[in-house]
Amino acid sequence: MENSPFPKCLSCDKGDLVPLSDFGSQGATIRYKAWVCTNPGCGYNLKIRNGEIYLNEPILSGELRARSH
Repeated sequence: MENSPFPKCLSCDKGDLVPLSDFGSQGATIRYKAWVCTNPGCGYNLKIRNGEIYLNEPILSGELRARSH
């Protein structure tokens, strides 16, 4: 059995929840802004934006965003 430093996703019980970081509007690092399941078929995610928690927002490909700019 593989040991992961991250918690198991309770939504699918197959993937792990991994933290994602981002940058704020002033360029400061925002650590653990989101937690996302590593199982592509699951899609569970939890995001913090402006102090509010959002669950299971659509996950968009960064590739699509790059083409639209």
